[in-house]
Amino acid sequence: MRLATLALACAAAMIGADGQLTAQTKSHAGSRWGADYFPNVELTNQFGEPRRFFDDLLEDKVVLINFMYTSCPDACPLETARLKEVYEILDGRVGDDVFFYSISIDPAIDTPEVMAEYAARFGTGAGWEFLTGDAEDIRSIRKKLGMIQPDEERLEEHTLSIMIGNQATGQWTRRSPMENPYMLANYVGGWLHNWKGPATPRMRMDEAPERLRNISRGEDLFRTRCSACHAVGTEGAGAARPGPDLFGVTERRDDAWLRRWIAEPDKVLAEGDPLAHELLAQWGRVPMPNLRLDAEDVDEIVRYLADETERQASEAAAAPAAEKASCCEKDDLLVLERDLAADGEDAPAPKRSPLLASMAGAALLLALAGVLRARAA
Repeated sequence: MRLATLALACAAAMIGADGQLTAQTKSHAGSRWGADYFPNVELTNQFGEPRRFFDDLLEDKVVLINFMYTSCPDACPLETARLKEVYEILDGRVGDDVFFYSISIDPAIDTPEVMAEYAARFGTGAGWEFLTGDAEDIRSIRKKLGMIQPDEERLEEHTLSIMIGNQATGQWTRRSPMENPYMLANYVGGWLHNWKGPATPRMRMDEAPERLRNISRGEDLFRTRCSACHAVGTEGAGAARPGPDLFGVTERRDDAWLRRWIAEPDKVLAEGDPLAHELLAQWGRVPMPNLRLDAEDVDEIVRYLADETERQASEAAAAPAAEKASCCEKDDLLVLERDLAADGEDAPAPKRSPLLASMAGAALLLALAGVLRARAA
């Protein structure tokens, strides 16, 4: 099964949009894409450092490459947020045996300083370079990677794909940023290393749910379009995201406002909506992308957010309450030492016992573990 999957992936990498082998692939069949294929043009990263495309960025490396521009109103923020998920799943490997490159297709605007600010907004880290350079040099890179449309004229028409590859082995394939981030991490962290590297995190069999829920269209839309930036309560909790938790959002926000915000956030911001600008400032100025959702899509997402909030609230209400802490565990109120003030001065702040503070923390963890075991039973 694994061999069949690899064969299909390799075939997909060599076949063009029309289902035919491209001229580039035919001329290099059976050989690696190397220095004689890739343009070794000079780019500049977000730190102002010059980087040769082949010599510094590609040679003998496993890479993930996407093309973006910082003023993109829709797909690019979503793509960057999704890649941040993949980055975190790889857990420290980026910059070690995997390298991420986001290359601007609008270099006149996207200076190194602008790229640095954009990278900071998404909390990117080591091993992920945001690159800019000469427009024609970047266009030549896109052509060699098959990441440009023949009739592309406007920035908004750019290909929404990512390219992952191992230059040393000649394995290359295009993927969609809408894919599950764990699948993308498995491709770049497993397949491209011939499954020899550290395994990407997986759920243990004894932690798997007894019964899988049916996934609605709204949940499917949320997972592919929204989950890179938002969690809904415990669904998707754990990883840092650039947007707010949407648990209970259908109760907190006016229905008409929420639907329009989901459908066309760029227009809501352009109109100066105070709530929209408050959210933009609160969440690191990462703009809500316009995902070109139609009214039916918006209905499905709003319904999912309401249903998921109700589902989690019902489960929480049905779960047995944790045992009440004993008197020795009430660390917030416990005072073991208090030096009385002399000469009429005010007494100092209470001192808590580190030992009993630790006992209280341990007791709380045990109580939470009991709740989780009861919910899993």
